[in-house]
Amino acid sequence: MLLPILLAAIATLPSAAQTTKRPGLSTTAMTPDPAMPRPIDARDSVFLEELTWLEVRDAIRAGKTSIIVATGGVEQNGPYLVTGKHNYVLRGTTEAIARKLGNTLVAPVVPFVPEGDIEPPSSHMKYPGTISLRAATFQALLTDIAESLEAHGFREVIFIGDSGGNQAGMKETAARLNAKWGTKARALFIPEYYDFYNSGALSKWLESQGVHEKDEGHHDNVAITAMMLTVDPESVRMRERRAKGRFSINGVALDPAEKTIALGKKAVAYRAEVTVAAIQKARAGRK
Repeated sequence: MLLPILLAAIATLPSAAQTTKRPGLSTTAMTPDPAMPRPIDARDSVFLEELTWLEVRDAIRAGKTSIIVATGGVEQNGPYLVTGKHNYVLRGTTEAIARKLGNTLVAPVVPFVPEGDIEPPSSHMKYPGTISLRAATFQALLTDIAESLEAHGFREVIFIGDSGGNQAGMKETAARLNAKWGTKARALFIPEYYDFYNSGALSKWLESQGVHEKDEGHHDNVAITAMMLTVDPESVRMRERRAKGRFSINGVALDPAEKTIALGKKAVAYRAEVTVAAIQKARAGRK
């Protein structure tokens, strides 16, 4: 009984040809003049996704032709940190790197990276919430991102990764792009960004700041937590951990939070300093 009524109602709807397009889909709206003037002042942000297309265009014209393509991940990070841990860290470090480097913007963080075999699951893929890419998919994604940016006028694409499984794919992608681009643009893979953390250099720096950890067996540590706190305290479940008396990691108390956030800001700045030095060295090697 209901079906005939629904069919009759559908028959009375206007056809596609009769339907008026919603505002914002006109030819003028979808294909604005590339040379149109920017009607308002530009926002001071290094993040591509926070800028209008006019702001990006004018930034490139003003000499901001370098862009950071950072890769993070979505994986298990122990009982307290969100699965997007690496992406939160990169939100803090990429801004610091871009501003210290100068004339540099930051592309949206690439959250999808190799995290282990999908079938059968291995590594982080054994745990719910993890999203993994096959190596070929990851490299194809990076290639399309970099070539899109180059097409719009960026002449230097800087690859950094906050996780170990990202490094090989970025290195290989950068090499292929450089072979294709020749002298018109370049891709730099900067392993020092990750190596500085993975080698334990950041942990040694923390020890110099009076922080001494004892491994509790979680994919988590004071440096990571402190850097995440500078971006979003909710990402480390600060309130929930306080309620259970668990606002600590590896034997180190994280309260007062203000002190840990200050430490996180120092860690971000130190990591940016090391990375900028590595970028400048890579640039010199390409001349």
